[in-house]
Amino acid sequence: MGRYVVRRLLQMIPVFIGSTLLIFLMVNVMGDPIAGLCGDEQCDAATSAQLKKEFGLDKPVWQQYLTYMGHVFTGDFGTAFNGQKVTELMATAFPVTIRLTIVAILFEIVIGITLGVITGLRRGRPVDTSVLLLTLVVISVPTFVTGLLLQLLLGVEWGWIKPSVSTDATFGELIVPGLVLASVSLAYVTRLTRTSIAENRRSDYVRTAVAKGLPRQRVIVRHLLRNSLIPVVTFIGTDIGALMGGAIVTERIFNIHGVGYQLYQGILRQNTQTVVGFVTVLVLVFLVANLLVDLLYAVLDPRIRYA
Repeated sequence: MGRYVVRRLLQMIPVFIGSTLLIFLMVNVMGDPIAGLCGDEQCDAATSAQLKKEFGLDKPVWQQYLTYMGHVFTGDFGTAFNGQKVTELMATAFPVTIRLTIVAILFEIVIGITLGVITGLRRGRPVDTSVLLLTLVVISVPTFVTGLLLQLLLGVEWGWIKPSVSTDATFGELIVPGLVLASVSLAYVTRLTRTSIAENRRSDYVRTAVAKGLPRQRVIVRHLLRNSLIPVVTFIGTDIGALMGGAIVTERIFNIHGVGYQLYQGILRQNTQTVVGFVTVLVLVFLVANLLVDLLYAVLDPRIRYA
C-alpha cells in the first residue's frame, strides 16, 4: 500500500504541472487584464506599461508561468489587481464553499444511496418507476432553474428561508443551496446505486449468503451494499472537486461569497492571478480526492490489493 501511495503521489506531479500550465495559458488568452483595470476608458501607453511591469505581464508567458509556480511552492498565489493577496481571498472563500460542498455531499450520500438501495431492491415496482421519473426530471432541469424556483418559493413566497445567505454562511443557511448544488449529482447517485444493487443481487456471493441463512439486513449491508458502492464512491469522489468548482451558479443565486463567487468576479474582471490561484487549488482537490477514492476501494472490497 505504501509503495502504491508513493507512486500515485509521483504521478500527480506531472498531472498537476500539466493542468496548471493549461489553465495558465487559457486564462492569459482571455483578454487584456490591464484594460479591465482602467475601466471604460482606455489606459494610456505609459500607465499600461507601468501596470504590466508591476504585475509581471510584460514578460513572456512561459516566464510568467515559471515565476508563478515558484511562488506557489512557497505559498504565494500572487496579488489580485485590487491589491489584495489571493491567499486572503482563499481564506474567506474556501471555508464557505467547503461547508456548502459538505452539505451537498451529505445529501448525495444519505438521500441518493438510500433511494438507490430501495429502488434497486424493488426493481420494476411502482416506487422504482416513480423515483426513476423523479430523477430524470431533476437531471433534465438546469441547476439555475431549480435554484431560482426554490429561492422564490421557500424564500420569497413562503418565507421559510432567507433568499440570500448571510456573510457567516452557517450550515443551517446552506441546506437549501446545498440541495440545489447536489440535485443533479444526487439523481445520478440514485440511479447508479440502483443499477449496481440490481446487478449484484443476482451474484453468487449474495445467493450463498442467503443460503447460509444470514439475516436479510446483514446480507444487504455487509455483502450487497458494500460491493455495490464501488462505482458510487468513484462518482462521489470525483464529484467533490466538481461541486467546489461548479458552484458558481448556486453561489450567485443565493449570494454566497465562496469559491464560485470569486472565480466569477475574477473572470469578469479578467483578474488572472485570482482565477489561476483558485483553479490551482481546485486541481489539488481533484487529485487528492481521486487518490482517496482509490484507497477506499480496498476498504470496500477486500479482494482489491495494491502492491
